[in-house]
Amino acid sequence: MALSFGVTVLPDPPYQRLVELMVLGESHGFEIGWTYDSHVLWQDSFPILALAAKATTTMRFGHQVTNPGTRDPTVVASLYATLHDISDGRMVMGIGRGDSAVRYIGRQPVKVAEFERDLAMIKPFMNGQEVRWNDKDLQLKWVRPELPEIEMWVAGYGPKALAVAGRVGDGVIIQLADPEIIQWIMGTARAAAEEAGRDPAALKCIVCAPSMVTDDITLARDETRWFPAMVSNHVKDLIDRYGTDGSVVPQALTDYVEARKFYDYNDHSRVGAAHGEFVTDEIADRFSVLGNVGQVTAKLRELESIGVDHYSIYLMTHSQEETLAAYGEHIIPQFAGATA
Repeated sequence: MALSFGVTVLPDPPYQRLVELMVLGESHGFEIGWTYDSHVLWQDSFPILALAAKATTTMRFGHQVTNPGTRDPTVVASLYATLHDISDGRMVMGIGRGDSAVRYIGRQPVKVAEFERDLAMIKPFMNGQEVRWNDKDLQLKWVRPELPEIEMWVAGYGPKALAVAGRVGDGVIIQLADPEIIQWIMGTARAAAEEAGRDPAALKCIVCAPSMVTDDITLARDETRWFPAMVSNHVKDLIDRYGTDGSVVPQALTDYVEARKFYDYNDHSRVGAAHGEFVTDEIADRFSVLGNVGQVTAKLRELESIGVDHYSIYLMTHSQEETLAAYGEHIIPQFAGATA
């Protein structure tokens, strides 16, 4: 299958801006509209997604990512099932252990064993099946059976979280666009899928990273240094657990974090965030999709060649309309014919 495209927009007030950008994205051929689920840093995204669903006709929606820590597993399942009803079957779940949503309120990401237990319940429950939970038999009896199944795409970097994605997920969400790291991540998840008796080839690969289509590569790098800095939050956890010798986690993912000094969640995913100053030009180029139309297309072709199914632009840069238009007019048509 050819590469398909999505766009990720912050639920930053005014809420109308997210809806406006999703409508524009749909008009330019983007298939999925994504947003964050960090309910204190920004507005709560679930009601805004309902408005976006009503303002569009074909675009699917989801989070990059929600989590079962700030939202009880039964709550997040019901929210997705409700939005699936409102959108007439256009939801796809992106879910992880939690970063800004939990850390900003003084909590930690959901432990891996609990995370797997939660996901194993959420997937069937949000799709209308009866589940056993807290010693109770539960079912969302109002789920419309004629709607397509809500897929669950799982975010992770470390081997334990990726194993969960392989065992219970329909796909893996990867927050970076470095081909070497992507292949390690998917190999790790697919090995767990195969060990669990699942088809490893059926596990979809979803990559999300900022993109700017411009001849001014210096500007593009400066506007996206916040992104590898954001990824470093997860990598730092991996370093604390596995070290930096490359025996468990590849050094291509860990080495750049040595220069990190601090991280301020008040500037999470913000252009110009001071905590991104340590990010080198090389890392900015590896982790994001930057350059003119030819350079961006070449990077996306490389991602497609290693099995990436879906690429979502993190639209947290300036010139948002221009980025969507450049993709719609010059890039997406070159990859036409795919469905995420």
